[in-house]
Amino acid sequence: MSTLLDDLMPAYDVHEVHDLWVPAAPAAAYEAVLAVQGREVRLFGPLMLLRTLGRSRRAFDPRAPLLEQMLKIGFVQLGERPGEEILVGAIGRFWSPLGNRPQPTEDFIGFAKPGYAKAAMNFTVTTEGKGSRVATETRIVGTDAGATRKFGRYWFVVRLGSGAIRKSWLKAIRRRLGKTSPEGAREE
Repeated sequence: MSTLLDDLMPAYDVHEVHDLWVPAAPAAAYEAVLAVQGREVRLFGPLMLLRTLGRSRRAFDPRAPLLEQMLKIGFVQLGERPGEEILVGAIGRFWSPLGNRPQPTEDFIGFAKPGYAKAAMNFTVTTEGKGSRVATETRIVGTDAGATRKFGRYWFVVRLGSGAIRKSWLKAIRRRLGKTSPEGAREE
């Protein structure tokens, strides 16, 4: 099955996929994807503080949904198939320690200004057995060869931490659904 991410960014320089099974119906799993808060993603706060050299201390409300918070700092929602997939993205100079906030743009696909990277991340939910498979994929492409090289060096340094955040995010989704039966009903 083709995803919105496949349609939006079929070619990329870097990508990473993480997934896990959860004991919940797809509708409940998708709602959990949308509802996870920053404080539930155990590695998010410490790694973001490190990445931004402490400047992001108040950038995220830890009690608000993390996807919602990402949209407030410059990410854009690039698409959604309700109940199945949500896609967000950002354009920036992610490798730069200063001035690396995402660039606001309404034309994510057409953006081609040299010296930037375009990053897109999705969450998909599919039925699997008596539960759901929740997956997240991140793809990044440079707008020119120089940006691709700079991002490649940056990715070499942050890849493990970046992947750890997404794995922790998936575990937060599973924790939210931990008391959910495969039909999606809360167990008492």
